[in-house]
Amino acid sequence: MTGGHRRLRVAVLASGRGSNLQCLLDACAAPDFPAEIALVVVNVPGAHAIDRARQARVPVTVIDHRDFASREAFDAQIDRALGEARIELVCLAGFMRLLTPGFTAAWAGRLINIHPSLLPAFPGLHTHRRALESRAIAHGCTVHFVIAALDAGPTIVQAEVPVLPGDDEDRLAARVLVEEHRIYPQAVRMIAEGKVKFEGGKVTVAG
Repeated sequence: MTGGHRRLRVAVLASGRGSNLQCLLDACAAPDFPAEIALVVVNVPGAHAIDRARQARVPVTVIDHRDFASREAFDAQIDRALGEARIELVCLAGFMRLLTPGFTAAWAGRLINIHPSLLPAFPGLHTHRRALESRAIAHGCTVHFVIAALDAGPTIVQAEVPVLPGDDEDRLAARVLVEEHRIYPQAVRMIAEGKVKFEGGKVTVAG
């Protein structure tokens, strides 16, 4: 708590190594950052994201999707955990599960994702490979609100990187990741400061 301002309560959903989780943990560790990570939810027991949350002394809950008979039941358990932690904004960070339309509707305008392409180009997986195969001259990443359709929600912020001669997937991915780590905290800050509004399926950005 700084200067009497309440910080936005954020949850991060992760499945893997958690590099985007780490950039958000680092940003929220700054005393003047307007949001705090109040919960990390991981669906893969043993994922490195769990260690990152514990090292940052952030509460972490493991909800293994394999323990549930349906996607709806799995999402309902996540929803319960978010409600108990009084979460106001959910950030997907390498969360490798498709969320149900019921969940995305319930969290509409409070659920964001970072995607490694300049949406609407290359929704889905293997974005770097597809950018190289299509001979794109620019590539990048997008923070967007999540709706039921995959990677189709309105954009909050994007960052572009050049595709260079001799690039392979790893080199291009590394260049994009640097920008992911820059714009994801930026998007959270904009939302926490009330500069981004999601209304009627569209985003408005102040200033």
